[in-house]
Amino acid sequence: MAEKQRTVAKPVSLKGKGLHSGVEVEVTINPAAENHGYQFKRTDLEGGPVIRALAEYVKITERSTTIVDKGASITTVEHLLAALYGLGVDNALMEINGPEVPIIDGSAKPFVEAILSVGIVEQEADRQYFQLREKYEYRDNSKGIEIIGYPDDDFFVDVHIDYDSKVIGHQYASLKDIREFETGFSACRTFVFLHELEFLQKNNLIKGGDLDNAIVIMDRPVSQEEIDRLAKLFNKPSIKVKPEGILNNVDLAFSNEPARHKLLDVIGDLALCGVRLKGRIIANKPGHNANVEFAKMLRKQIKAGHNKPLPPAYDPDATPLFDINQVQKILPHRNPFLLVDKIMYMDEWVVTGVKNVTMNEAFFVGHFPEEPIMPGVLQIEALAQVGGVLLLSSVPDPENYLLYFMRIDTVRFKRKVVPGDTLNIRMILTEPIKRGIALCRGEGFVGEQLVIEASFMAQLAKKPGA
Repeated sequence: MAEKQRTVAKPVSLKGKGLHSGVEVEVTINPAAENHGYQFKRTDLEGGPVIRALAEYVKITERSTTIVDKGASITTVEHLLAALYGLGVDNALMEINGPEVPIIDGSAKPFVEAILSVGIVEQEADRQYFQLREKYEYRDNSKGIEIIGYPDDDFFVDVHIDYDSKVIGHQYASLKDIREFETGFSACRTFVFLHELEFLQKNNLIKGGDLDNAIVIMDRPVSQEEIDRLAKLFNKPSIKVKPEGILNNVDLAFSNEPARHKLLDVIGDLALCGVRLKGRIIANKPGHNANVEFAKMLRKQIKAGHNKPLPPAYDPDATPLFDINQVQKILPHRNPFLLVDKIMYMDEWVVTGVKNVTMNEAFFVGHFPEEPIMPGVLQIEALAQVGGVLLLSSVPDPENYLLYFMRIDTVRFKRKVVPGDTLNIRMILTEPIKRGIALCRGEGFVGEQLVIEASFMAQLAKKPGA
């Protein structure tokens, strides 16, 4: 059954200062009608202008996300939007009497708690999804930033951060189920390096900032005199540097809290797509600008109605990445069971390949003499073999390995595959290979039409005696 849209059961309000403006504001999260989405209403401005929380209205991404619609703006929307998205709320009207959503403790937890305190109700309309059907990429090579979206039946987010800091180091965070958001991510606070804090404070850019709404990372040695000066500046009786290299103003909720907060920001910014997403998002060194640019990329596809499966690019005149002879060096299959003719593209996560279906296939003798149709099980096998090229290419000696099916799920056949068809196949690795176990999702097309889709679990194992 289709999932239904949801909204909050009744209004709920929160108060606090805006991080950048320092203005004391109150925001009220109100129930909203079906297909309303997320909108903000500036009650402090004449006429109460409404600002739609959509990626195309984002104008500023410096240290937070600001949306501008019809001349009115609202800043630092990401934590509140993450709370709504993370709790499965599709429609809400946020009435706010100032220019910025209150920062409160620097996380999404206060918003989560407020929403849960009034409850969430199901509506009549079906929930809308945008399912990634192809690979989407945003890159800023000068900063080592990349956000990549891969097709998937669910919503996953993986984040990696690296600030060249001895305190943070390399950190990873992964959300495999949106239901993990409340307990695993909502309480993770924003963080700031000491040198950034000093710059922001001196330039009056964090008028609402204090040591209760951020993790302060000490990226250089400081004297106690400097620490005492910071304490006085932020109205704290005393502060110290913890052994792990952060101020003792807050306790970490998780050892990788900075990475988890960056993942929280990714969710909040991707909420600006206007519908819920199905896909695997991998973000390396994400920030608000990259998140929003990626959201804008998806938003263009959503507005254009491109939510149907799109086949992999295939130029029959192009030189394949692997021709049939090279394929046979990787796959152990041989006639009459080799069901991939060439590989056109492959990276760490995605592989595309082609099977040309001719009347000379042995199976057409019996399936069926009067109406030749490629058996569904062999279509599945063709997908698996294309995926096998990707998985076997992950080891240095593929000739010493075999792949075994462990599970096949969500198989759907859309139309017949017959002699003369070219089966254009895409396989996506949906999780990193762990202990030889691989999870993949595959689609097969004839022309523009999706003819088969399925999910696989396979085991990559050494041949006996290898």
